[in-house]
Amino acid sequence: MAPSQKSVEKMLVFLGRSLLSLLESMLFAIIPRPRKNVAGEIVLITGAGGGLGRLLALKFARLGAVLVLWDINKEQNEETCKLVQEAGATRAYAYTCDCSCKEDIYRVANQVKKDVGDVSILINNAGVVTGKKFLDCPDDQMEKSFDVNFKAHLWTYKAFLPAMIANDHGHLVCIASSAGFLGVNGLADYCASKFAAFGFAESVFLETFVQKQKGIKTTIVCPYFINTGMFSGCTTGSPFLLPILEPEYAVMKIVDGILQEKVYLYIPKFLYFIAFLKSILPLKTALIVAEYLGAFNVMDGFIGSKKKD
Repeated sequence: MAPSQKSVEKMLVFLGRSLLSLLESMLFAIIPRPRKNVAGEIVLITGAGGGLGRLLALKFARLGAVLVLWDINKEQNEETCKLVQEAGATRAYAYTCDCSCKEDIYRVANQVKKDVGDVSILINNAGVVTGKKFLDCPDDQMEKSFDVNFKAHLWTYKAFLPAMIANDHGHLVCIASSAGFLGVNGLADYCASKFAAFGFAESVFLETFVQKQKGIKTTIVCPYFINTGMFSGCTTGSPFLLPILEPEYAVMKIVDGILQEKVYLYIPKFLYFIAFLKSILPLKTALIVAEYLGAFNVMDGFIGSKKKD
């Protein structure tokens, strides 16, 4: 049975759009995408009291953004607030918030709306790690991994996404992990929470796409281990291909990815190849590659952060 004219037209439109999208991607692989201006944008960063969160806050302060800083540690968060003001932020607000508690997130979110306004860039950065084998990991620590690393994303999206949709303007940033698409020996609960965060962010991105909410952007960040202290003692079996990332480098790449409105950002770039290999290699071959890269033993020396939550 010959295809109808309508189906032929649909196929031609599909092929044309596909070709244009591929050409666009090839072009931007050579020429960087234009970077958006975030001056005056209200940027909320969870886990801003130190590490990656503090560095992200400083970077956005220098770009002229209004900073809303959340952390469970009041003293460290206020120190970040002081630093971003010294870095040039005209407006910065520090809020003590327990991102493992839904009620606290909603309470502080309502206060932010009253004090500052509608958040236009939401960066879910807060995270915790147990670093124990699954059967050695206490139940309460596993629950906290999910509460902070994943569930907090649900509640912050619920709190701030409606205004972004109403304004047709916003950017949702999920700081996930390479452990959000690759299982890691000794990180079962952490991987599970990051897989969940990745899947959630990707699904909401698709919701906004299908509903033609073009003003809402999404960036999902999947870095390898970052030398912030959170993963102290962890190693890499292949430092050339999978180096332990310096925080300043990671933040530079993350902010650049946000400004270019990239949906997926893997750091280092070798992770893109790893994700591709995972999808095509036979399991036995993939395990041999992982063993060669030293992936099975990265957590052997884990010490973790000494600071208390």
